[in-house]
Formats: sequence, structure tokens, C-alpha cells
Amino acid sequence: MPFLQLGRPSSRLIFSYLLDWIVILATAGVGGALNFIEPYKRPFSLLNLDIAFPFAPSTVSVKTLVLVAVVAPGLLIFLLSILLIPGPSAIKPLTRGQLWRRKLWEWNVGWMGLGLSLASAYFITQGMKNLFGVARPHMLAVCQPDLSNIDSHIVGGFGQDISARWTLVSASICQTTDTAQLKDSFRSFPSGHSSTSWSGLLYLSLWFCAKFGVRIPTFASRLASPSTSPDHLEGSLPVHRQDADSFPSQRAPSLETASAAPPTYLLVIAFVPIGAAIYITSSRYADFHHHGFDVIFGSLIGITTSMLSFRYYQMPLSHHLTNGWAWGPRSKARAFGVGIGIERYVGEEGWDSSALGRNRRNTRRDENSMDSKEDVEMQRHTRSGSAESRGSAPLVGGNE
Repeated sequence: MPFLQLGRPSSRLIFSYLLDWIVILATAGVGGALNFIEPYKRPFSLLNLDIAFPFAPSTVSVKTLVLVAVVAPGLLIFLLSILLIPGPSAIKPLTRGQLWRRKLWEWNVGWMGLGLSLASAYFITQGMKNLFGVARPHMLAVCQPDLSNIDSHIVGGFGQDISARWTLVSASICQTTDTAQLKDSFRSFPSGHSSTSWSGLLYLSLWFCAKFGVRIPTFASRLASPSTSPDHLEGSLPVHRQDADSFPSQRAPSLETASAAPPTYLLVIAFVPIGAAIYITSSRYADFHHHGFDVIFGSLIGITTSMLSFRYYQMPLSHHLTNGWAWGPRSKARAFGVGIGIERYVGEEGWDSSALGRNRRNTRRDENSMDSKEDVEMQRHTRSGSAESRGSAPLVGGNE
């Protein structure tokens, strides 16, 4: 685990991750500011039963949503990162400083992924609410339309010759004095409760799966092959080699021992956040605050941002070499970006410019030099062997 062997991070790298946090918080702040913008109010029909439901209080309030989908995941990630990471087998070779660097890094990226998921979903949802201006199922109950003067508010429709109510009217027909509630009644699509709950709670579920090893079993025979060792990730966080006692014979395991299913109770732990997200989503439909498509699309937003944010900072669940760890930090020289032709954000200079980092580079350079000398020696022997073969060929022919 190279990251655990490095010294303190450079100030350049620390600032680069502080900048990441600023971007995440700014995204959430812009999403919150969108609440103060006047939304588009789509024209509606007074005979539309889809917006004629009664107004009912929310089963899951905004305060409860924040506690369940934002505060609880953040608190659990913090506690588990401090108490359980790294595991017992990984603690033994570590110093106290290395141990706490590991804990703090896992906590940091755990929160960064959660923050990116929540902030992205919030920004996207709030922006779309204002752009589409779809009326909520209880909009007419909030609007209190002026039925005595419908003609003054007609904006379209072909049923006026039958009745003025067979037309489309604008929101100006509403008589309510609660302008804030009227604005909110035109923010039905997509569902903010749905996107927030899924972005926070599904991320927590994926994080649980990573840290507790909850994954669908796959063939692990490739672990026995030295060629699959990710040496190209040297200097990143973390690179985990195969455990010494995993396959002592270094041979590919048999099919029945290639992998195994995790304990079932771990599935329950991973599903609890998903169950909470489903409940919050369903309450928005049952309380007449959103249409069916609103909660479906809001859920898709949260699912998408949670999965992308998780993969942005955490290694994939499907790969056995990851062992549940997060991706490593960027290297110092590439902390703020890479140029064209540079493949990765992890370089060879390590995490800081300490003497330890220089020693690692010198060691790598010495190893490369030794490999080059061995290659030259091998080529020399190969050429001499070829010359001897060519010199002996006429003798063989002569004997014939």
C-alpha cells in the first residue's frame, strides 16, 4: 500500500482537494439559490383532475429528509472510517501515523463522494423544477382559482364555445395570497425528495458494500496470475497485492473455490438505506405532492449521481483487487489537471517531495537500471550464441 508509506501531503495537493470541496459546496449553494427564482408556471385546465387533489402535509418533511439522507450517511461514513478502517489484517504493518492517514483519507473521499452525489442531484433537480414548471397534484387546492372571471385568464383551448372551463388558463387566475406556496405548487417535476433520498442513501449502500465486501461472486482465478498485478498504479492509493495466504500454491483455484457469497446479513445492512429511499419516494406520491413520473425521474437522477460519484472516488465493487479501498490521491505535480497525452492523475513523484519520496524514486531508478543491465547482458549472450551457431553450420553440412 504505497500511500501508507509516504510522508505528509504537500500543501499544493491539500489545496487542490480544498478546491474540490469548494466546487461541491458551491454547486449545492447554487441549487439552493434556485429556490428564490420565479419558476415557469405552465398553463393548466381547471378540469384537469390530475391537479385537483387535496393539499396534505408531507409524511416526510424536508427536515426529516435532510437528517435521513444527508446527516445520517455522513455520520455513518465518519464513524466507520474512524472505527473500522483499515481492517485488522491491514493494521499490523502500519505505524500510528500511517494508520491515521489511511483513516482520514477514507473519511475524506467518503464524504467527497457523498457531497458530490447530493450536490449534483440537488442542483439538477432544482434547475429542472424551475425550467419545466409542472403543477403539483394539489395545485388547484393551493391556487384557489377565481371562477367568476375565467375569461380574463384564458391562454388557449378550443372548448370556449362550450364553457370557459374547457380552456387553458394562466396562473394569474389564482387568488391565494401565499405566493411562496403558489411558486412551490409549480415545482412538481422532478421530485426533490426522491432525487435527494436516492443520491444520499444509495451512495451509502454502495459504500457499505465496498467496505464490508458485499459483492456478487465472480471468478477470482486471475488473482493468481502475476501479470494482473496493477504495477502501473504504483504511487496511487491504494495498490493491494494478493494476500500471502489467499492461494499459497500460486495456482488458479478450482471453480468451486474461486469465490463465495458474502453472509446474507450483510445484504440486509446494504438494503436498509435503499428501503428508506423507497419509502421516502413513495410518500411523495401518496401525499399528492408529485405525479408518478415525477418520483420516477427524480429517483433516476439520484441513482445516477450516486453511482457516478461512488465510482469517481471508490474502486469498483466487481474487481477483487480493490478490497474495498477508495482511489488514491492525485500526485503533487498533477493536482490541478493533466495535459494532452498524459494518461493519469497519478505520477511518479509521489504524494510529497520528502526524502522518503525521493528515496522511492531513486530505488525505482536503480531497479530500472539493473533491469537494463540484465537486458544488455542477455542480448550479448544471445548474439554470441547466434554467432557460434552460424559458425558451426558449415561443419554440420561438411559432415553430411
